[in-house]
Amino acid sequence: MGRWRDGHGELTVRGNGEGVPVRVPLETATSYRARTRGLLGRDSLDGALLLSPANSVHTFRMRMSIDVAYLDRRLRVIAVRTMPPGRLGLPRLRARHVLEAEAGAMEGWGLRVGARVEVNL
Repeated sequence: MGRWRDGHGELTVRGNGEGVPVRVPLETATSYRARTRGLLGRDSLDGALLLSPANSVHTFRMRMSIDVAYLDRRLRVIAVRTMPPGRLGLPRLRARHVLEAEAGAMEGWGLRVGARVEVNL
């Protein structure tokens, strides 16, 4: 898996129950500065944002509700939540990465607990 850098790539969702991988545009935020900024100040997101390393998020000062998927070190989904603005998510002990997207997007991708994702930069 290696160490990622801030940038753009593609997320592939596998294990979505349909047997067909789903490919999604991806932004990566791996530096402290990029993770801290996250989705603040945005009205929308095309695809997903991967925060790494991370095991929790908040939606203070956000303009939109977001889907949040917590991933373990093998990039398997261990929890998925939808968070409205102004909330603090509890840390997930086994989470090593957090994936964020516009509310409702992850359901459309078939991303749920147990699914596996791949990051291609």
